[in-house]
Amino acid sequence: MIVELLYYAQLVRRNWVLLLLALGVGVGSALVVTANTPPKYVATITMLVSADGRGDGVAAALQAGALSQQRVQSYAALLTSRRVIGQIAHGADIPALQADVMAESIPNTTLLRTTVTDTDARRAADRANELGSTFSKLIDQIERPSPGGRPTVRVTVVDRAEIPREQVSPRPLLNVALGALVALFAAIAGLVLRDRLDTTVKTSEALQQITGSSILGIIGFERDARQHPLIVRGDSRSPRAESFRSLRTNLQFIGVDRQPKSLVVTSCLPSEGKSSTSANLAITLAQADWRVLLVDADLRRSRIADYLGIEGGVGLTDVLIGRARLEEVIQTWGGSGLSVLPSGQVPPNPSELLGSQEMRSVLARLTRDHDIVIFDAPPLLPVTDAAALGAICDGALLVVRYGKTRREQVTRAQELLTSAGVRLIGSVLNFTPAGHGAYYGYGYGYSPGEEPVTETVKAPASV
Repeated sequence: MIVELLYYAQLVRRNWVLLLLALGVGVGSALVVTANTPPKYVATITMLVSADGRGDGVAAALQAGALSQQRVQSYAALLTSRRVIGQIAHGADIPALQADVMAESIPNTTLLRTTVTDTDARRAADRANELGSTFSKLIDQIERPSPGGRPTVRVTVVDRAEIPREQVSPRPLLNVALGALVALFAAIAGLVLRDRLDTTVKTSEALQQITGSSILGIIGFERDARQHPLIVRGDSRSPRAESFRSLRTNLQFIGVDRQPKSLVVTSCLPSEGKSSTSANLAITLAQADWRVLLVDADLRRSRIADYLGIEGGVGLTDVLIGRARLEEVIQTWGGSGLSVLPSGQVPPNPSELLGSQEMRSVLARLTRDHDIVIFDAPPLLPVTDAAALGAICDGALLVVRYGKTRREQVTRAQELLTSAGVRLIGSVLNFTPAGHGAYYGYGYGYSPGEEPVTETVKAPASV
C-alpha cells in the first residue's frame, strides 16, 4: 500500500505541470458550461388527500383513512399524466411540462407534494398553483359516485407555491468542483495508464535489474548540452559536469580487482548520447592525470572529431589498412594529457576491420602506451561493430537514454554483448530530467557560488 502511494506521489510530482493544465481545462470547461446553462427554479405545492367518512365512529374514520392512503399513491402518478398536464398546457408544451413536473406522496401521510421546474421563477410558481387548482377540480369530478352526489375523496391545497428566490441549477461552485475533480481524475488515470504501458527505462533500479550490472553514472539533461556537449566548454561546476566526475570515480571502484585498460562505450540505438559520454568521460579521466586515448571507433557515423574540433579525415581506418602509422594520426587535445584517434575514412566493412587481427595488434600497442583507451563504438542493435570490438577489449559501458530506450532494447543489447563474450562493466542512464531524484551526481552537487568538492582520483600505475 505504501509503495503504491509513493508511486502515485512520484507520478504526480513528475507531471505536475500536466496536472495543473488539466485542472485549468476542467475548471474552464465547468465555467463555460455554467455560463451557457439557463437557470432553473423549482416551485413546490403541497396538497392534502382526504376521504369523506360516511357515518360516525371509529370504523368510519379508519375506512376514510385507508381510502385516503390508497388514493394518494395513485394521485402521485395521475398528477403527471397527459390528462392533467393538458389542462394547463397545450400541444407541444405538454411533453416538456410533463418532464418538469414531479409528484410524490409523503410517507405515512396523505399529503401529496408536487414540484414544477422552470427557467422563470414566477412562471414556475404560477404553474404549480395552477396545477394544484386544476387537479383539485379534476378529483372533485372523478370521485363523485353520481353527478349530483358528494365526492368520496377531496384534494385540498394546503401549501401554495411561492416564487423561488434561488435557482437550483446551475450551481457554479459545485460545477467547478466537479469539473476540477473529473479533470484531475482523468489526467491521473491517463498518466497511470501511460506509465503502465510505457516500457522505456526511467529509473536506475530498472536499468540495473535488466542489465544485471552496476549503474556507474546518472547524467542529467541540460538545455545547452546539444550546443555545448563537452563539459569543459560550459560550467565546469554544473551538475552535469559533476555527474561525469562521479562516473570517473565509480569506474575506478568497479575495476579494483581488474582495472579495464580498454573500454568500449556503446548504446542500444543512435541519439542516446554515447559519443558525448565517451568524450566527457575521457576528459574527466585526463583531468585526473590519467594518460587517456579516445578512439573514434564509430566508423559509420563519427562524431568525436566534430565534438573536439579536430581534423578527422585520417585516423583508425587508415592505420588498420596500412595507409598510416599510429604516431601520425594520434592527436593531442587540450593540455591535460588527452590523446585522440579519429575514425578516418568510412570503410565498406567496418565490422570486419574492428574485429580483425590488425585491430588486436593496434589495441595492444595503444593499451601499452596509455592508462586507458576509450572507444566510442556504434550502437549495438543496428550493427555488430560494438560487439566485435568489445570482444577484444576489457569491457563495455552501455549508455541508456532516459525515457527513450525501451527495456526490451536494453535486454537485446545485453544479450548481444553476452553472446559475443563482452564483459559489461556497467551502465549509464543519460539525459535524466532535473526532477529525477538521483540527478545530482550521487550527492556531489553544490549550489552556484559554492566551491566544488575536490576529488582525488589517482591514475593506475603504468604497466
